[in-house]
Amino acid sequence: MKKLVILTSLALLCIACNTNIKKEKQYDEDIEIRDPKPISDNQKKIPTTAEAIAHANGLQHWNKVTEISFTYNIDQDSLHYERSWNWKPKTDIVTLISPKDTTTYNRAQIDSTSIKADQRFINDKYWLLAPFNLTWDSKSFTSKHQVKAIAPISNTQMQKLTIVYKNDGGYTPGDAYDFYFEGDFIIKEWVFRQKNQKEPSIITSWEDYQDFNGIKIAKMHKQIEGNRILYFTNIKIITQ
Repeated sequence: MKKLVILTSLALLCIACNTNIKKEKQYDEDIEIRDPKPISDNQKKIPTTAEAIAHANGLQHWNKVTEISFTYNIDQDSLHYERSWNWKPKTDIVTLISPKDTTTYNRAQIDSTSIKADQRFINDKYWLLAPFNLTWDSKSFTSKHQVKAIAPISNTQMQKLTIVYKNDGGYTPGDAYDFYFEGDFIIKEWVFRQKNQKEPSIITSWEDYQDFNGIKIAKMHKQIEGNRILYFTNIKIITQ
């Protein structure tokens, strides 16, 4: 039981997205071109690196998503931990299904009874949809793009995007993430650095991608050290 409690704590500490408690803006509110008049190539917006990563993973299809379900799993040695979620993005209704109980709440009305569940949701959703958070959270962090960098797991040359969240807002302000990717803008590896410390807190792979109605999900994340994997099962994305 003690090991399971420790594993659960690790699951919560490993990554907690710094998304503000406020509802994330929908794609069509953030970057969709609203001018109905034809525009020239010179007038078109040049996407940022963060936007390119988000679009490579299917952000352009997100405004059609009405419901998403998934199970967040962690295996370490002989121990297994999981919890399942159902999220309706357009109403921000979230349901947590764990071995102990089921909790449903609205993210626009977080209170003392739902905040712990929401902290877990933000963590798990960030692992699942981090490429999209690069646009959803764009006003909450600073970023730096390196064209050439050595990826920490494969030791191969890739591109690197570093984001550092601001020290206000969100559940874990000040955290940093290093995303490693190639010319297709699909994340291959990443590093989480708590409170923007120099040394990595967690390094994992991004692999076993699958397309769900245009949304690309990396289902497997293997940690660089230790016999530990984080992965997703029971993924279901419903679109209009």
